[in-house]
Amino acid sequence: MSNNIYGIDLGTSNMKVYCKATGKILNEKNTIAIINKNQMYAYGDAAYAMYEKAPEQIQVSFPIICGVIADFNNMQTMIQEFLEKHAKGKTRGAEFIVAVPTDITEVEKKAFFDIFYKSKMKPKSVLLCEKPLADAVGLGLDVNEPTGAMIVDIGADTTEISVISLGGLVLSDLLHFGGNRIDDSISSYIKKNFNLVIGRKTAKTLKEELGSGTPGMEKSMVIVGRDVVSGLPIEMEITAEVIYAAIKDNLNSICNSIKMILEKTPPELAKDIIHSGIYITGGGSKIHNLDKLFTEITNIKVNSCENPEECAVRGLNKIVSDEKYKHLGFSMKSKIYK
Repeated sequence: MSNNIYGIDLGTSNMKVYCKATGKILNEKNTIAIINKNQMYAYGDAAYAMYEKAPEQIQVSFPIICGVIADFNNMQTMIQEFLEKHAKGKTRGAEFIVAVPTDITEVEKKAFFDIFYKSKMKPKSVLLCEKPLADAVGLGLDVNEPTGAMIVDIGADTTEISVISLGGLVLSDLLHFGGNRIDDSISSYIKKNFNLVIGRKTAKTLKEELGSGTPGMEKSMVIVGRDVVSGLPIEMEITAEVIYAAIKDNLNSICNSIKMILEKTPPELAKDIIHSGIYITGGGSKIHNLDKLFTEITNIKVNSCENPEECAVRGLNKIVSDEKYKHLGFSMKSKIYK
């Protein structure tokens, strides 16, 4: 089998690429910096470092919004540059398998397909795979079995809740809500209660360091923001209790959506989910004690994993390498380019 294969998960916040030639996962920020309106200045982690700090002539943007491609040309330019620079295998004539969200239109799926199919890399083949199935394979589940499993993937702009069985999706719900909304809630809560304006990066750091699904975490952090009254930058200590108060409504919204999917789940599959538990993945699942919160709400045990944001791309690697999972990838060529 060829080593010239790439598994790609284009997330809203991070792009993850599995290169079969090296066996490594490359993980960079899905961010691009444009200068003079059409020239790429930087991308990935370097561009993200400029976010909220760049002068007027440099526009820093995220080509993927709410899980779908919002800026096709910049995304295509960035992924080509990224693969040519970092991937050790040849990109020309390579095979690509790309994770796509479930509840998106055929046109949005076609955009994921065309980014590679219509690129200078002239790929040998481009396959798409439903992201919850890639997540399940990455978690080590045998998705071909007639056993139900529930996957909750909490990303930056979306939360995908799916029930899978026999290599397909039985139920799925894509919420346009994720880690970025939680960051915004932290920013607005601190502005309202402490008269302190903070940037989204600071809010993200507070969420990662002090965010918790349950109250009682004893930890604090000193941040710098702009005082609303004086307009001057000041330092302030923020406790974990403050962050819990800011994010608890958002986390409860995810809990309510999980409960709604469980209510629609057929009884035989519900029995399997109670036995195996709910699986949480995605970068947003790293919030401290989130598994405890979900268990309290649903009375079902919750399984988390290491590096949850790379779960889908690990699954894509298995899907291209293992014959029994090959059927999970599908091409849009037959549907569109007849």
